[in-house]
Amino acid sequence: MYPKLSDLINDIFGTNINLPIQSYGFMVALAFLCGIWILYLELKRKQKEQFIPVFKTKVTTGLPASKMEIISSAIVGFILAWKGVEAIFDYSFFADNPQEFLFSLKGNISAGLVVGALSGFYTWYAKNKAKLSKPIESEREISMLQISSNILMLAAVFGLLGAKIFDTVEHLDDFMADPLGTLFSFSGLTFYGGLICGSAAALIYAYRKKIPMLVLLESAAPAIMLAYGVGRIGCQISGDGCWGIVNDHPKPEWLAFLPDWAWAFNFPHNVINEGVLIPDCCGSNCHVLDQPVYPTSLYESSLAFLFFIILWCIRKVVKPEGMLFGIFLMMNGITRFLIEGIRVNIKYDFLGMSLTQAQIIALCLFVAGIAFSIWTYYRWRKSHPKVSKK
Repeated sequence: MYPKLSDLINDIFGTNINLPIQSYGFMVALAFLCGIWILYLELKRKQKEQFIPVFKTKVTTGLPASKMEIISSAIVGFILAWKGVEAIFDYSFFADNPQEFLFSLKGNISAGLVVGALSGFYTWYAKNKAKLSKPIESEREISMLQISSNILMLAAVFGLLGAKIFDTVEHLDDFMADPLGTLFSFSGLTFYGGLICGSAAALIYAYRKKIPMLVLLESAAPAIMLAYGVGRIGCQISGDGCWGIVNDHPKPEWLAFLPDWAWAFNFPHNVINEGVLIPDCCGSNCHVLDQPVYPTSLYESSLAFLFFIILWCIRKVVKPEGMLFGIFLMMNGITRFLIEGIRVNIKYDFLGMSLTQAQIIALCLFVAGIAFSIWTYYRWRKSHPKVSKK
């Protein structure tokens, strides 16, 4: 396993560098970038087909710097220098414990005050230099890339909060034992919490920007599926605990083409230090599972990429507006329900069945996907009577 990006680089190239970039966090960031790009392509296409209006906003140029702009600039400059300079002087601690460093009070106060003051002064100077005696108000078109990035940024922030909240509710004992450590750890994140809260934030933004809800949902379906697949690669690479139950079964002959680790894997050097110590291992991640398990993150990534390709190929064929999102909900519900059957998770009694939190939500999403698809189909038929008759 490669808890940090530098672990992967060192293994491939035989180097000995130490970067403060966790592989899971890197893949999550890459997942959001992929999602932004796919959403941008779809929204741009929808705008060309006149499903989405052209966005315009009023911009005023020639105004002097406001107090809030100066203060904000000074605060940002202070924080960046306060942490950045200290990270350079204490690089080994920063590289080994990036989260602990960022959320600690460690920092260079002197550098922060100097850079903060310079940043605030530069904001005041630059704005006042461009100040006009009579400010000009004009109307500018907002790019679809900006709209896409705004939507994904909101979904990312509220998605992470939702993922953490859902995971905390599911593991209250861990939270009570270490509240701060649990809240600021990125190892415990629930996908469905992120999906629900992130989607809600994106839909509220779309409503305020007058983006048709169904158009946004169907445009986001392939983007979410691709982002999910990329993000799950981070789980697999880092070994963050999202693995399956013990798998001591021999690999079936029909899967002989797969490497053994794709069938059963013991996740050496996993990021959460689960398992037994690896002999003669040096470093902070020296544990390996004593029994091999199903690498469920790999399976989820593979299915997510497959379903992304399907969604991408049928996006222009599926005519009812919004139905693509219903198909996405059904695909996701099937995938997660099946994968959860071989994952390690807390189970609850639900309608006489023993299911995990994710399986319960997956069932609800599958049913919602069917209902949503039926509703969008009949809605489309009512607005296209001639096409439906053919």
